[in-house]
Amino acid sequence: MAKHLDLEEQEQLDQLKHFWNTWGTLISCVVIVVAGSVAAWNGYQFWQNRQASQAAALFESVDVAVRGGDQARMAQAFGDIRDKYAGTAQAAQAGLAVAKAMVDAGNLDGAKEALTWVGMNARDEGLKAIARLRLAGLLLDQKNFDEALKQLSASAPLEFEAVFADRRGDILMLQDKRAEAIAEYTKAYKTMDEKVEYRRLVEIKLGALGVSPQASVLEKVSSVQGVR
Repeated sequence: MAKHLDLEEQEQLDQLKHFWNTWGTLISCVVIVVAGSVAAWNGYQFWQNRQASQAAALFESVDVAVRGGDQARMAQAFGDIRDKYAGTAQAAQAGLAVAKAMVDAGNLDGAKEALTWVGMNARDEGLKAIARLRLAGLLLDQKNFDEALKQLSASAPLEFEAVFADRRGDILMLQDKRAEAIAEYTKAYKTMDEKVEYRRLVEIKLGALGVSPQASVLEKVSSVQGVR
């Protein structure tokens, strides 16, 4: 009986050796890759958290400078967070805060520089869109219409499309491009949710141009139903 068990164990051992000789290298490689991936992911998460923590500390410096109206300190703190943690949300938020403070202080060049950086470098598309809108507004005030339109020509998140169209309409009106302005205002009106109060302002702009946006919408609905 003992001899039978010894033979059976030997057979199992031989099968195990054969299996390992056939698949051992592959299994070892898979284990190494999986372990390496887990370690890399954990390292990346640690790095991300560390980046966010350090960026938050620099953002606090920006915020203190903004509240104190210290433009020199503001520019230095924003430069630090921009250079070291450009990919963080805090860097983009700092840029928007600095730009607003500089506008309030009459430093439009500084504000445009900050907004340009956010509009080009922010990872968050919403923050990028806000920066472009604000920059377009500054350029519009300075009658730099072509550059203002350029800021609004890039694609924007869906929730910003109507506001971008409305701002383009404002610029085109100041350029005496009435037909193009009406087209942009109409696009803004149709894109906005009916419950948004801003839509009423767009309607007033269209009304001042002799256009009834509601009639335009009804016309579109009727044409669609006619096709059906």
